[in-house]
Amino acid sequence: MYDYILFDLDGTLTDPKVGITTCVQHALKGMGIEEPDLDKLEPFIGPPLKDSFMQFYGLDSEQAEQAIKLYRERFSTVGLYENEVYPGIPQMLQALKAKGKRLAISSSKPTVYVEQILKHFEIHKYFDIIVGSELDGRRTDKSEVVEEALRQLLGGEKKPHQDVVIVGDRKFDVEGGQAHDITTVAVSYGYGPMEELKEAKPEFIVRSVPELQKLLLRGSEDAKYEPAFNKGWAILFPVLIAYFVQQIGLNLGMFLIATVGDYVAGAREFLLVLDAEGNITQMTGLGASLMMLICYLITGVILWKMSKSDLLAAKSLTGDRKLAPAVFSNVGIATLGVAYGVNILFNLVGFTDTLSAFEQLREQAYATPFVLAVLIYCIAAPLAENFLFRGILYNRLKKYGTPLIAAILSSLLFGLYNGNLIAGCYGFVISLLVCFVYERTGKYAMAVLVHMLANFCAYSLTYTGMFAGALLGWLPCVLLLGAGILGIVFVTKHTV
Repeated sequence: MYDYILFDLDGTLTDPKVGITTCVQHALKGMGIEEPDLDKLEPFIGPPLKDSFMQFYGLDSEQAEQAIKLYRERFSTVGLYENEVYPGIPQMLQALKAKGKRLAISSSKPTVYVEQILKHFEIHKYFDIIVGSELDGRRTDKSEVVEEALRQLLGGEKKPHQDVVIVGDRKFDVEGGQAHDITTVAVSYGYGPMEELKEAKPEFIVRSVPELQKLLLRGSEDAKYEPAFNKGWAILFPVLIAYFVQQIGLNLGMFLIATVGDYVAGAREFLLVLDAEGNITQMTGLGASLMMLICYLITGVILWKMSKSDLLAAKSLTGDRKLAPAVFSNVGIATLGVAYGVNILFNLVGFTDTLSAFEQLREQAYATPFVLAVLIYCIAAPLAENFLFRGILYNRLKKYGTPLIAAILSSLLFGLYNGNLIAGCYGFVISLLVCFVYERTGKYAMAVLVHMLANFCAYSLTYTGMFAGALLGWLPCVLLLGAGILGIVFVTKHTV
């Protein structure tokens, strides 16, 4: 089974023909050579540029260096994006990462361009290591590129031949792998002629992306059919467990609060409501809040343990992404705008006035001390709820469909979980935002913080009565929602 996989880029993951050949054509023209037929320039795809200019057009070393400069003038601004990912590649990479494979890029193209291309096509997140050549001409030989990729990927550790594989479309990829005694796979859908590949004698030649995926997953369980019942049970089981754990937590919290009220001097009047005969009839707002806090703590611990494997699997797909500072500010703007804007919109259209459930929420808000309410509803609740709805359900639903479908279904379940119409509708919208942030940033902690901030926005409006103040109006509503949408747009722009 292949646990470490090195991929070439051009002709293996992407089809770069238009970008490379037009840039070569541009460089040749600058050197006084006219080449109108782009098909004749296909041999430039794969090998180091300097070698190709010297071999195919007879340039000497100095002229080849000048041609490379002309090539990069166009490639760095235009040719870089005249490229496309082969169909099925993103799905294959996702399947490999889901099985815990460690993936690397080993390309003769300069590293800076490789990274830009991967980010442009949003497949950068699948790779643990990205190694290319240097702009100053160092490390252009494929064997050197493979050596550096293996050094970074394996940390100098020697792995068995069958554990490490290199995939490429030219003889240079095969020869680079053979030089380091790793398994070699050639793809014939790229730009290496079949005769060239056969002469290089790779261990495998595959003719399509599905065939490549099947080979690389050989020995894993990805190819096995999973019955619909198993998929449904994978979603239903954690929901049932969460429900029963929550009931246990509520009852245990109720028991502890009642016990404290009975045996701790002075606590009874703050935690319990008694009848004329001294019997407990219900809990005070403070008592009920403490009971909920205990419930969320118990539920959160259990769901955290249940979600650990799902969160680790999801992280292996996204890798350890580095986010630009702008992402954090844009996420904050998106959250504040959407959370406040949606709440004000609900009030403006009369949604809150016609629902007794909203009055119940308001009464509950006023019955709980503000600091304790923030601790419960803005910290403890989001922590516990995200373990279930994002950590488990969203990640599992995403395995069976697209991120969009997973976000919608998990958000619907979260809306139903909230128990009343207004909280459910607000929960659905915020859950979509949380899923979006989680998917775009790859940071679970970021998603939890968004949920916490959104809950604080909703609770602060309810608790402080800001619905009746100057904030209530169509202009603030439109401005806030507009800011939220712009925040979402900029998050998309600054993440891969």
